[in-house]
Amino acid sequence: MAAGKRFSEKIVALYVRLSRDDENEGDSNSIAHQIEILTKYCKDRGISQYKVYKDDGFSGTNFNRPGFKEMLDDMEAGLVNMVVVKDMSRFGRNYLEVGMYTEIRFPEMGIRFIAVNDGVDSDDQMGNDFTPFRNIINEWYAKDTSKKIRAVFRNKGMSGQRLGGIAPYGYIKGDAGQLLIDEETAPVVKLIFQLCVEGNGTGKIARMLREREIPTPGTINFQRTGRTSRYHPDAPCLWSEETVSGILAQDAYLGRTTNFKYSKPSFKSKKTVLNPPEKRMTFENTHPSIIDLDTWEIVQKNRAQRRRPMKQDEIGLFSGLAVCSDCGKRLYHCRAASLKHEQESYTCGTYRNHRNQCSAHYIRVVVLEELVLQNLQRVVAYAREDEDEFVRRVMENKMAVQRTERERSRRRLEKQKRRITELDTIIQRLYEDNVTGKLTDERFAKLSAAYEAEQVELKQSVESLSAIVEAAETQAVNIRSFLKIVKKYTEPTELNPQLLHEFVDRIVVHEADKSSGHRVQRIDVHYNFIGEIEFSPEYRGHKEVTA
Repeated sequence: MAAGKRFSEKIVALYVRLSRDDENEGDSNSIAHQIEILTKYCKDRGISQYKVYKDDGFSGTNFNRPGFKEMLDDMEAGLVNMVVVKDMSRFGRNYLEVGMYTEIRFPEMGIRFIAVNDGVDSDDQMGNDFTPFRNIINEWYAKDTSKKIRAVFRNKGMSGQRLGGIAPYGYIKGDAGQLLIDEETAPVVKLIFQLCVEGNGTGKIARMLREREIPTPGTINFQRTGRTSRYHPDAPCLWSEETVSGILAQDAYLGRTTNFKYSKPSFKSKKTVLNPPEKRMTFENTHPSIIDLDTWEIVQKNRAQRRRPMKQDEIGLFSGLAVCSDCGKRLYHCRAASLKHEQESYTCGTYRNHRNQCSAHYIRVVVLEELVLQNLQRVVAYAREDEDEFVRRVMENKMAVQRTERERSRRRLEKQKRRITELDTIIQRLYEDNVTGKLTDERFAKLSAAYEAEQVELKQSVESLSAIVEAAETQAVNIRSFLKIVKKYTEPTELNPQLLHEFVDRIVVHEADKSSGHRVQRIDVHYNFIGEIEFSPEYRGHKEVTA
């Protein structure tokens, strides 16, 4: 009864925990069984003032548990003077955190800790010598379990099965877990991609979906399952820019399954990190597609350009496409409410901010529109009138460019290989000088690092050369993709965002030449899939009017 008096003013915390992995061990670790053991422990010792703190479905490596946090809050409030658990593994499986609580924090707070089945009692210091080793074993168990789960997970992912539990917006899951097209939401996915092809940003697309009163993915999910995640009862059509961006980045719409996009740095961590492409596994044609590959590639290019709307809430027609021929920076769209469309222009972004680093490359919008349209009309007409000759010419142009790049790469490789041979001899001498004391360790380390850097550069060059060869082998497919776009248009008479972004990759604007007494300005139009056409003309006869 002495013990009962001892704990009459404060409560004894009975902490129980069960994770999904622990369920495999049977009833011995069940929540009910733990509570039964701990309450009996209290009754046998005359302890009547106790409270059960429960975490069901939480890993032992994660201490961000609601029941555990509630217990800590009560401790901080001075309501608890003893913690009792069935065994150390129920408290946690991270030996560092477990030790921090049981050996530092609890003693500082004057709280006794007991693990019944392990015979651990913080009041018995002589009997706790093995406790740290027990904590390490518990963590090893958690690590081993995590390794086994990851192995099963990886085998499933390597077989091409989709690892995500929730079907992407636009799909529903079939009886066998396969993705099926959702007739209600798939048209919305197509609409979002089409709006992006037309040159609209994610923010504007979200606003357009709200205006059309299209329910959000969260609303659809709530209507079908009752789940309230991402559901806003007061605004069921409140599309966000983040939601639109997520849909535009989802490659599942190509009928493709990409596994291992994310990973965790450690079995102890709940944080996920994005894996590099080489660590992912992609499987084609695993389910019906909603978006075709050409549309997907155009959208990804548009998103990569990150064009921002002007103050007038409009995006310039060539914003993100027009670049400076000298510095490679994007051209800045100069416009204002007081300027007429004929007065709007583009200038080099570098020149605008640092005038001593580049020249203006000034060109009026109406002139750029005319030049690009002329170029596009010539290319489309050529492709439609003589497709075979067009394919031959493009292939010749690309092969010529690739041959130049290939020879440049080979020369660089040969030079680096010769340098590597020289460095082998130099490094040997440096090593001998270091051993004999003629060269300091610090100096030797710097020279060795330089050698390793050159080795890395060589490997990168080899990879680059391989990429060039591979590009040459797949060029015919790219040309067919371009011709597919050509067949959608009879004869372009006016530029619009959709037309421009379907055809054009970038527009290189050169500085104007006034040496002849006339303003002559050249542009190079680089097209999607095929690059620049060799007959892109040097346009003359367009005199600029000074604003």
